[in-house]
Amino acid sequence: MFCGTPQFAVPSLQALVAAGHHVELVVSQPDRPIGREAEIHPTPVKQAAIAAGIPVTQPEKIKSNAEFHERLEAIAPDAIVVVAYGRIIPLWMLALPRLGCINLHGSLLPKYRGAAPIQWAVANGDAFTGNTTMLLEEGLDTGPILLQQSHEIGPDQTSIEMFETLALSGAPLLVETLAGLDTGAIKPQPQNDELASFAPLLDREDGRMDFSRRGAHALFNRWRGFQPWPGAFTTLNGKKLIVHRVSLAIDVPSSAANAEPAAIFVHGGRLLASCAGDTWLEFTEVQLEGKKRMTAAEFLRGNPLPAGARLG
Repeated sequence: MFCGTPQFAVPSLQALVAAGHHVELVVSQPDRPIGREAEIHPTPVKQAAIAAGIPVTQPEKIKSNAEFHERLEAIAPDAIVVVAYGRIIPLWMLALPRLGCINLHGSLLPKYRGAAPIQWAVANGDAFTGNTTMLLEEGLDTGPILLQQSHEIGPDQTSIEMFETLALSGAPLLVETLAGLDTGAIKPQPQNDELASFAPLLDREDGRMDFSRRGAHALFNRWRGFQPWPGAFTTLNGKKLIVHRVSLAIDVPSSAANAEPAAIFVHGGRLLASCAGDTWLEFTEVQLEGKKRMTAAEFLRGNPLPAGARLG
């Protein structure tokens, strides 16, 4: 059995099928409305399962779902593989398969237990992250480690890029994990809880840029980590300003030195923002509330900023 929902889980399902595993059933979250038109779209995992000819079920609840429980007991799976399913696996389901419930988690556990490990690793400016396969248990990402792989995070990489990297590399790791469990070559290793850190679910306010508390590098890392949501935003003249593209500013004019955090400096079509510690960001693509997305130069042509203009 395979449980998964977003695109991150699709390479894992495809790798299991390609390796010759018989996937009896795919479990995915119910289809949800997407976009402004609120059109219902099948989950990426559901689409992949249908393409592979695998039955799909999408229960709203699984913990006390008697029909779902009976169906899984009838299947009697050797293993239940869980990749970004988005629901807590109940105790009865954890105890069902011979090899256990095997999870692919996008961090080097015990670091970044929780819902958003990839985003927080990038947002915190980590140099490395990775994948862990583990046996699920009742605690949140606390189960024994099976295999791990490490990946470097480039200084300009976003969480979107890291999601793709970890999804593609995690798929063969999952296949290797199943083979090792089946032969007994892999021995589960307990996590060191003293080294645990957490990656909580992202909130919209995580994207708000605090220029007085954070330097340019920290704000740039958070912009990288919080793509595509909640992104990075501030306010300008009481309106929300979304920062779609940003970079660490170089060649800041000497006339901008010692500016207070959140000050704006316009220089040669460049839009510079002062941050804590006398550091600077350059906004290269922005979107003012009610307006379209545009380059900084386009924005400045249509929105001349007075001297002393501030963000936030």
